Amino acid sequence: MTERSEIFTDLPDLALRTLGGTVMAASDESFAPKENLLNPGPAGFREQTFGAKGQEYDGWETRRRRSPGHDWAVVRLGLPGVIRGVVVDTAWFKGNYPPQAMVEACAAEGYPSVEELSGWTEIVPRSPLTGDAAREFAVADERRFTHVRLNIFPDGGVARLRVHGEVVPDPRLLTGLTVDLAALANGAAVVGCSDMFYSSPANLIMPGLARHQAEGWETARRRDEGNDWVILRLAGPGVVELAELDTANLRFNAPAEARIRGADARTASLEDEAAWFDVLPRTRLQPDTAHRFRVEAGRPITHARVDIYPDGGLARVRLHGSLTADGERELLGRWRARR
Repeated sequence: MTERSEIFTDLPDLALRTLGGTVMAASDESFAPKENLLNPGPAGFREQTFGAKGQEYDGWETRRRRSPGHDWAVVRLGLPGVIRGVVVDTAWFKGNYPPQAMVEACAAEGYPSVEELSGWTEIVPRSPLTGDAAREFAVADERRFTHVRLNIFPDGGVARLRVHGEVVPDPRLLTGLTVDLAALANGAAVVGCSDMFYSSPANLIMPGLARHQAEGWETARRRDEGNDWVILRLAGPGVVELAELDTANLRFNAPAEARIRGADARTASLEDEAAWFDVLPRTRLQPDTAHRFRVEAGRPITHARVDIYPDGGLARVRLHGSLTADGERELLGRWRARR
């Protein structure tokens, strides 16, 4: 099994705009808007694109400070969780980057305004930055956070802010309901796959619809007798009742067939082939189609393995069902332990 890397940048970006993150407020955005901080993808740049405020940048840029203090931007995470690392990227800011940055985080209930946020904790100490470079900072705090504040000293431009970590959902929004047990937003994760040549299997559990092939999972062309696969750790132990396999945008490279199996890692090893049982038997797929299948697995699972035959890609995988009583207690315990 090809295991996922332990590097924190391989974890989801909890602040990403496409995951629901937003920049709530900033001290200043005279040259370039704060919203650019959370845009997906690397920052772009075109020379000699001057507007009324000067050169246009794909990032957040403040005016030159002529008074004491420093600039800041407050971000509400799209997916609350445990932050494992932060990336402050000054791409294309070469003569106008901030010399230093510091990051704070806090946890809040509901949807407070910026003025109502409190209890800020320093997770990245005041540290030097360089121009046109991404600086990575590991974070050791084990608590669950909902907001971060980027402080720059004294002013300047930052292209992107990435906040990588592990999703810790609020169990009060999941218990007693039918939910997508394979959704990143609910705490699911990709823990292994056979191949990720063209795009990451982590895309399979992202919210929304894939807009193009690169927003799904696509493997290299197989030249042997095997098949490709991906293993998902579900949000918690649960029973799957409806499976969705979406091949959107994959018109000439969709798999011919797919199979879903489940296993309960609490009672057996995932390395034991006998631990896996069919949730959806090997089934024919069509290109560029959202397939939905009622399933009757009946047994609780903690992990799902999706096999595609022989290769190709999927845009999204959804596994709708309900958490078991043990699963609900597990989520509640994890949430309480991170507070």
